[in-house]
Amino acid sequence: MASLRESLADNSDFQKLLAEMPRSDGRKNNEPRPIRITPNYTMHAAGSILVETGKTKVICTASVEEGVPPFLRGSGGGWLTAEYGMLPGSTSTRKKRDTGGKIDGRTQEIQRLIGRSLRTIINLKTLGERTVWIDCDVIQADGGTRTASITGGFVALILALRHIQRKRKFNPPPVKQFLSAISVGIVNGQPMLDLKYDEDSKAEVDANLVMLDDHTIIEIQGTGETKSFTRDQLNTMLDYAESGLAKHFAAQKEVLGGYLFK
Repeated sequence: MASLRESLADNSDFQKLLAEMPRSDGRKNNEPRPIRITPNYTMHAAGSILVETGKTKVICTASVEEGVPPFLRGSGGGWLTAEYGMLPGSTSTRKKRDTGGKIDGRTQEIQRLIGRSLRTIINLKTLGERTVWIDCDVIQADGGTRTASITGGFVALILALRHIQRKRKFNPPPVKQFLSAISVGIVNGQPMLDLKYDEDSKAEVDANLVMLDDHTIIEIQGTGETKSFTRDQLNTMLDYAESGLAKHFAAQKEVLGGYLFK
């Protein structure tokens, strides 16, 4: 059986047939899931949104606190940090809450990715000694929760910064470019964009791309889960991601009125 699988994997006609087969939701390999961003989703946070990419749904809030961590006191600059979590009913089997200060390794890795991605595009000096907390809570998971959190967390951040701006004018603006993220991978030997859970769970290669709207890259996470991948496959995945992110940027700009700060 293993030799049959290997021979099929090396068969170009078989691979072409796979490439022409529709995905479980009917999308083409280079087609992202529909994205929808609902602003002002909660009442109390300075910035809040619900981001939906296909069936994945994440609530992202941005809260502003006076003061900074001890290592920044007296610096005049601010700080941004992120927390991420999957609510118990967000998956097919109940996920236990992180309690007692214990956070699993996956959660730590994702919230660090969200935090450092957003810190890359914000001029923390303009904040003064304030801390912005980005909280991303997954209420329904169907793959791509970390990338949806970055895309939605960015919008929540801008809404929170606009809230601060009503009291004090930023000079210069704290953020000058849009930022978003999307997943790519290789499934059945075929590069695919924006993987759902059924695709992600069997992907041979799993990758995430964080990018600015000028097409420069903040971060690439890419792993051969069960197989290695070629430079050509990587280039295809990057092309797919860049094309898909154009729709994410359009959704962000629609919600934010087409601008960051006036």
